[in-house]
Amino acid sequence: MLAELDDTLAEFVRHLSAERNRSPHTQRAYEADVRALFEFMVDRGCTSTADLTLPVLRSWLAEQTTSGLSRSTIARRAAAARTFCAWATRAGRLPRNPALRLAAPRRDRTLPGVLAQQQASDLLDVAGLAADDGDPIHLRDRLALELLYSSGVRVGELVGLDVDDVDLERRVLRVTGKGNKQRVVPFGVPAAEAVRSWLSLGRPLLVTHDSGPALLLGRRGRRADQRQVRAAVHSLLEHVPGADDVGPHGLRHSAATHLLEGGADLRAVQELLGHATLATTQIYTHVSVERLKATYEQAHPRA
Repeated sequence: MLAELDDTLAEFVRHLSAERNRSPHTQRAYEADVRALFEFMVDRGCTSTADLTLPVLRSWLAEQTTSGLSRSTIARRAAAARTFCAWATRAGRLPRNPALRLAAPRRDRTLPGVLAQQQASDLLDVAGLAADDGDPIHLRDRLALELLYSSGVRVGELVGLDVDDVDLERRVLRVTGKGNKQRVVPFGVPAAEAVRSWLSLGRPLLVTHDSGPALLLGRRGRRADQRQVRAAVHSLLEHVPGADDVGPHGLRHSAATHLLEGGADLRAVQELLGHATLATTQIYTHVSVERLKATYEQAHPRA
């Protein structure tokens, strides 16, 4: 790639980190997307950022479509291009923003699998039985599953928790979510019991000088990572007959769905999940047919 484009990309990535406070995952994704855009430009004879125009952007996205990429990937690449163009215009790298009229396909609205309430209960029972052997990893896995389902936190938020982020007296977590935004999330009595067991019987057996304040630890005493939690969820779900292999994100979705089925307000669920807009919550969650029928029969005068 040409030096000027390479320098522009490096500056854009620094902007994402220092000014936009985007997560490392988002930074890597946007960097890869803009790099792909620049490589497309170079292949067509462009030599600088100023050569980026709306026709170039549209041609780039059209090529993504013909190459067989999913609608979600193309939508993300379009979002990365819009973010880049807005920044480049403000930074003087572009004379005007060419992405203002850039259209892209909507993301696929596929939802993760969801457990039935009884399946979620069975899963947590399995985790509890496994923890009865006193193995600190089993105690940790029980806690991880209880918190994922009880609070609806993301798995990345879960492994980022420190001991001081857990308030057992009030039964709330202080969670740092996307964009480094903090929120307070409640959890239930069974999760509180799992926290106490882990802190008194599990964590002390694994803690080392490398542990720091991390709540969840691995075998070697370092902060547990997302892969370890995912492996635990998948492994324990194998013992729940008929349950889909949903993973940690499915537990989050199950928690939100079961809250709605129990009559929770959609805005309350939005706050719990840490969604910036209610529209995201409406897409992320779904209300059961049974609850819709019950609401209709209760509210409609001709039901």
